[in-house]
Amino acid sequence: MHPSSSPKNKTAAAWLAFLGGQLGLHRLYLFGWRDLLAWLHPLVAALGWWGLERVRVHGQDDQLAWALIPLLGFTLAGTALTAIYYGLMPTEKWNARHNPHAPEAAAGHSNWLTIGAVVLALLVGTIALMSSLAFSFQRYFEYQIEEARKISQQAGAASSLWVTLPAKGNASPPVAVSLSYKFLTFDKNQANSN
Repeated sequence: MHPSSSPKNKTAAAWLAFLGGQLGLHRLYLFGWRDLLAWLHPLVAALGWWGLERVRVHGQDDQLAWALIPLLGFTLAGTALTAIYYGLMPTEKWNARHNPHAPEAAAGHSNWLTIGAVVLALLVGTIALMSSLAFSFQRYFEYQIEEARKISQQAGAASSLWVTLPAKGNASPPVAVSLSYKFLTFDKNQANSN
């Protein structure tokens, strides 16, 4: 970790991770301008925001948006988890990592603002993670169902066979049965027209 002359405040780092985590502000605060991960945060978040814009413009059926939107949610969830990690880190460990020149610095202590950042990060991070997973899985399964429907319609049209089964007794008309690929359907209207 990069030693600095000014102590790094745990509460400030937790709030920066929670509010500005998508921009990498917490990493810039703790590790400086040369931190590569600080510059990757905005790139990944921008891809996620672009996915939201694609949904607005092209609708929910845009497959590229399906891949991009979870990046936004996972970035939000990840930075919220980072805020929780910072906020719950013991004072001694915080000061050893970020304030090695001042092991007893007050900047490593927790207060109510630190707890507020942790609680809000837990709430927002959970919502972002669950929403991303739900969106991803829903769109994936809807796509799979639509593709299966197309395959079954193509196969059903090519391989259907009509069979008329005799009815029991003289009172009921015969029943026509359509046998198709993976499906068994009964069509009483077809039987009545015969």
